[in-house]
Amino acid sequence: MANTRPSVNKRRKEANRREKKAAKAEKRAQRTAEKAARVPVTSGEEDPDIAGIVPGPQPIPWAEFAPIEPEEESEEQEEGQEENAS
Repeated sequence: MANTRPSVNKRRKEANRREKKAAKAEKRAQRTAEKAARVPVTSGEEDPDIAGIVPGPQPIPWAEFAPIEPEEESEEQEEGQEENAS
């Protein structure tokens, strides 16, 4: 029993592969064009994503609600440190 269907299915698969490949190539070209169209940030301008960020420790965001005061060392701890130093 000869089956003629496989060649038709094969042609259909190949056509689908070509269409997918063409669609991917089109998307790649579109992304490349979009990248080229973007305005690059020059060295003199500040990047808007990081504008206002200062290097180093950042302020605690909840500090306004519960101010943190530095703890004072107790006398016992100071005496213990003096003994270790001698």
